[in-house]
Amino acid sequence: MPRLTRDRITWLTYAQLGVWGFFLYGFGPVVPLLRDEQGTSAAVAGLHSTALAVGALLGGITFPFLAARLGRGRTTWLGLTGVVVAVVGLCLFHTLPATLTAATVAATFGSMLISGVNTTLADHHAGNSPAAISEANAACAGMGILAPIVIGLTVGAGLGWRPAVAVEVGLIALVAVAALAFRVRLPSGAPATAAAGGRTGRLPRSYWIAWLLLGVTGSIEVCLSLWAADVLRDNAGMSAGAASAALSAIVAGMFLGRLLGGRIALRIAPVPFLLAALAVSLVGFLVFWAAPIGWLAVGGLVVVGLGNAMHYPLGISMALATAPGQADRAAAYSSYSVAVGFGIAPVVLGRVADSVGPHLAFLLLPLFIVTAALLALGVRKGPLLSLSV
Repeated sequence: MPRLTRDRITWLTYAQLGVWGFFLYGFGPVVPLLRDEQGTSAAVAGLHSTALAVGALLGGITFPFLAARLGRGRTTWLGLTGVVVAVVGLCLFHTLPATLTAATVAATFGSMLISGVNTTLADHHAGNSPAAISEANAACAGMGILAPIVIGLTVGAGLGWRPAVAVEVGLIALVAVAALAFRVRLPSGAPATAAAGGRTGRLPRSYWIAWLLLGVTGSIEVCLSLWAADVLRDNAGMSAGAASAALSAIVAGMFLGRLLGGRIALRIAPVPFLLAALAVSLVGFLVFWAAPIGWLAVGGLVVVGLGNAMHYPLGISMALATAPGQADRAAAYSSYSVAVGFGIAPVVLGRVADSVGPHLAFLLLPLFIVTAALLALGVRKGPLLSLSV
């Protein structure tokens, strides 16, 4: 049976993606609170997701060129530095244009960070990269469990959400100090890719199927992150603070799913594994959507998280596997797909929610899940049918 070797480089990338997870999964519960604070509609508040999408696009455009000139390691650290700047801006400035700008900056540099981690792990672990990427995203989700809880606690204590989000700066500083203390340096990347600036030929059809798949599964995750708290408040009768904290149930499910999924990914090919994960997501969503009481709805979110756990790790692993020698470019382009999902789906759901309420609007999510399954079946008919890990 294949084994995953975790060295210092591996652990550092896990920590880097983990601290990004604290911000990413904390920002979702913040959006409804920003809507209340700024007095905007659900659709306008959903523009924060569009800002994340714009940032992801900018980060995707920038990453292959910076990786070619600075190396992946320095580019990854630059990504974390930019996240610090964005968090400071988000905490200091309260107006809608300011928070939208901060979200854009955070996503720009966060996208560079994600691409750096994914390409580093893909090259460093080769055939075992789906397992390594899954564990890195488990670290991301594990840290993400804490963010909604901390936000719920500070909101419940009357301190607001900003002190909780500011914790991100300290976490990034700790990772940087640990890297210096243990003298861990990330590799610069493949010279051939760097020399070409990430452009070494056309990406294959199988890559673009995986690209679409990443966009659809990203839509599922971001809609839940941004609007599930509203459903918990309106349909399950939870308070604002409790609903924000309860979103950690999704992340907890994702954390467990990715820990287990990393081991399963060593034995099962990505396509059938992804189909099973989508089925779990659908079951969990139906429980969450139909539940009239808080504890049952939260239980459904845990199941949703278990299913969602492997959507991104498997999708990005498929994308990178179809583009040997073009990892930086493939990773960067993948961020475009995620950006499209992040930018369009929540705004559409927000507009529908303004008309019919968030509970009925959430019926869009099963359509996303079915679409993702159809795309996975399309991948299965292509070269990735026999892709083993």
